[in-house]
This record gives sequence, C-alpha cells and structure tokens, in this order.
Amino acid sequence: MNTSKSTTGIDQKGKRSLRKVAVITGVTFIIATLMGPILATPLTPDLTGTDYLTRVSSHPNQVAGAVLLWIISAFTSVGIAISLYPVLKERNAGLALGSVVFRTIEAAFYMIVIVGLMSLLTLGQQFTTAGAAERTSLQVIGDLLVSIRDHAGLLAVFAFCVGAFMYYYLFFQSRLIPRWLSGFGIVAIILMMVACVLALFSGNRITSYIPLAAPIALQEIVLGFWLIVKGFNPSAVVSGAAKTSTNELLSAA
Repeated sequence: MNTSKSTTGIDQKGKRSLRKVAVITGVTFIIATLMGPILATPLTPDLTGTDYLTRVSSHPNQVAGAVLLWIISAFTSVGIAISLYPVLKERNAGLALGSVVFRTIEAAFYMIVIVGLMSLLTLGQQFTTAGAAERTSLQVIGDLLVSIRDHAGLLAVFAFCVGAFMYYYLFFQSRLIPRWLSGFGIVAIILMMVACVLALFSGNRITSYIPLAAPIALQEIVLGFWLIVKGFNPSAVVSGAAKTSTNELLSAA
C-alpha cells in the first residue's frame, strides 16, 4: 500500500516544499509592508514648506534609517511575486509572470524615490552652509528632486496595484487561500488604486489618502501571517497542477 501521498494528492516532499514557499512568502509580505509603508513613511522627514532642506540636513540619521527601510521594502516587494510564481503559474503563467514584472517595476521606481531622498540630504547639507545667492538655486534643485521623488513614488504604487491585483485575482480564482481573504485583498487594491487616481489628478501626495491605503496594508500583514500559520490550500494546488497537465496534453494533441 502506497502511503507516500496524503488525501490531498501531494507527497510528503511536495507538502514540505509547498509549506516552505508559503512561509517564505508570508515573511516577505510582512517585511515589505512593515519596512516601507508602516515604518519608513513616518521616518521620512517632512518635505513640505520652504525649509525642508534645512529640516532634512538636520536629521541625517533619520534619513539614513528611512533609506535603509525603503531598500529592504523594495527588494522584498519583488520577492513576494517571485516566491509566489511557482505556485501561481499552475493557474495562469501569464498573470503570475505579470505580477513579477509589475512588482519589479514598483521596486525600480522606489529606487528613484530612495536616490531622491539621499540627494536631498546632500543638497540640504550644502544648503545650510551656502550663501544667500546660492540658496536660491539650491532651493530650485531641491524642489525638482522633491517633485521627481513624489511622481516616482506614485508610479511605484500604481505598479504595485497592478501586480498585486494579478495575484489576488489568482488567489480568489484558485482558492489557494480563503476567498474572504483574497476578496478583501481585491477590494483593498481597488481602494488603493482610487487613492492613486485621486493623487494623480489632485496633485496631492499619495500619503494624503491614508484611509484608502490602510486596508491593503492591513491585508498584506494578515495574509502574511495566514501563509506562515496555515499555508496554501493543498487541494487547490493539486487542482491547478492537474489543470495545467490537461491543457498541455490537449495542446500536444
């Protein structure tokens, strides 16, 4: 009698591999959300008003901490989609790959945000020691850097929304996680997209729409803990793999 497979149709090695993917994905969800939106955003100095360069230059350690947290958040954001790809490709390889592409684009724009913040620190330090004539030109450069940083941040969130919507749609379709959880994720992503559109047309920073952004932050953390504790639904994984095999056989026929 063969006991190497459970009632889900996955052997023990496969179950361990699936569990490992779930835990890694859950951890990256939590790290990406905590490091960026929850910790790095409030740590980043306020860049409004006319004295923001002086304010930035007087908090170099705070800026360095924010930069480090954003770097961690950017890389783990890509890591989420990459770790999900082996599981989601069984359902829809195109959408699984699309989530990797858009979350990579998100990380690229966050790198522009990071470089902008580091440049503002250097510029602020020059600003505090410059004469009155030089300060005018430095202020213009600073305003340009802030504008580039804000627009890059908005584009990063747009890319996040597209990439995240792809894997939440696949979660909902496949039942890899409970539908109440994936369904809330879809609603939260739509709210986040609404915030992006409002920021685009109003000229306000995306951080001005915290009530619309908060649900997806909560969702990503809850999903992270769910994957660590519960993992993926094994029956849904088997169903997806069987569907993929059938489609390959039909294509070859």
